[in-house]
Amino acid sequence: MVIALLFAAAAAQPSPEALRLGRELARHGTLAALLPIMKTQQVEEIVKDAKGLTPVEQQQLRQAADRVFESGQKRLLDATGAEYAKSLSVQDLRLILRFYRTPAAAHLQAATPRAIIGTMQSAGQMDFKSDVRKAFCSQTGKLCGK
Repeated sequence: MVIALLFAAAAAQPSPEALRLGRELARHGTLAALLPIMKTQQVEEIVKDAKGLTPVEQQQLRQAADRVFESGQKRLLDATGAEYAKSLSVQDLRLILRFYRTPAAAHLQAATPRAIIGTMQSAGQMDFKSDVRKAFCSQTGKLCGK
């Protein structure tokens, strides 16, 4: 029984190639495109809120943010890559990456953050939970006013 469980656990682990391809795919994904934008926005908010910092200290703060970001980004993209490696076959990963290695994919990746920001700006504020409660309230008279 124990041997069967060990074989099952070993079979569930992606191969080194799958992990490598999954990490590469993660570096091409939406999360990879958005993280630098999120970092810039949040760092500038920290700098703005830290009123007493000199320009040198502000630069030091930005450098600390760069170090923290690199570590966190690597952790997130490695985790995403591992999930891709578990969820997709090596053949699927190769086929997907064939596209992501093209100039057209590089253009898509560069356009993704602008497209998402533009979408969020044009769509306005959205509150899914509130909208569901309002729809349910108008239908049933329940959950109104929350």
